[in-house]
Amino acid sequence: MKTKSLHINHLLEINLAMLFISTSGALGRYVQLPVPVTIASRAGLAFLFLLLYCKWKKISFRIAKKDMPVIVLSSLFLGIHWITYFYSLQLSSVAIGMLSMFTYPIITAMLEPIILKTPFQRIHFVLGLLVLCGIYLLAPDFKSGNSHLIAVGLGVFSALAYAIRNIMLKSKGSRYNGSMLMAYQTGIVGFVLAPAFFMYQVGGAIAEQWPALVALALFTTAIGHTLFINCFKHFTITTVSIISSIQPVFGIIIGMIFLSEIPSWTTVIGGVLILSSVVIESVRSYK
Repeated sequence: MKTKSLHINHLLEINLAMLFISTSGALGRYVQLPVPVTIASRAGLAFLFLLLYCKWKKISFRIAKKDMPVIVLSSLFLGIHWITYFYSLQLSSVAIGMLSMFTYPIITAMLEPIILKTPFQRIHFVLGLLVLCGIYLLAPDFKSGNSHLIAVGLGVFSALAYAIRNIMLKSKGSRYNGSMLMAYQTGIVGFVLAPAFFMYQVGGAIAEQWPALVALALFTTAIGHTLFINCFKHFTITTVSIISSIQPVFGIIIGMIFLSEIPSWTTVIGGVLILSSVVIESVRSYK
């Protein structure tokens, strides 16, 4: 009975993590600041929260010199992922931004054989075609300059950067504490984007957007990702991948409630195709 209760608690924890992380869509649409300033603020504040958390938990920040280049380079890809994802959100909607970005699991499956030299599987080609059909339905108007088309393109590019970052960190995740790694990554992203505060005249605007920026840094980034990383202690990577498919659903619901963004039927169908490919790959790899 106790084991069952613990399992339920862990399921609630991972779903809470997905809920926190999925707030990135609505918050990304809500914050009315230049994207580089938003991401620099998000990264800087999240770094402070994670730093305090690691100090409280007495987590070591020591990293081997040979691993530092990977940590830095993967952090830059994380920054690219965040910037292009938020531009995608600003140009479209929570639904289109999140669903186009959620192509990253399949992109990861197709990149792993190239980067990590693992065997290529033909099913990934089929699932890739399924994802392409879903992307087509997200932005059916392929006229030059169409904002939704550009948003989907940025979302997919964001997914590519996120996939590369995750693959690079794959071997480091078991070696170092997840919160410590996120502290390094947010610190590096915040440092690289710090000049954005001087490039844009947004002093008064930042003060107005402060509550949303704090929520983005604390709930979405620090708490959400910390809970997410902790879930790997209790579930397999495959189980986490399957459950993480709920993120766009949570994000779209949050967008509907707080931003009154109702997705079209073509967006819903395209999202179903993309999320189906993710679930199929997750279940297939589990078997």
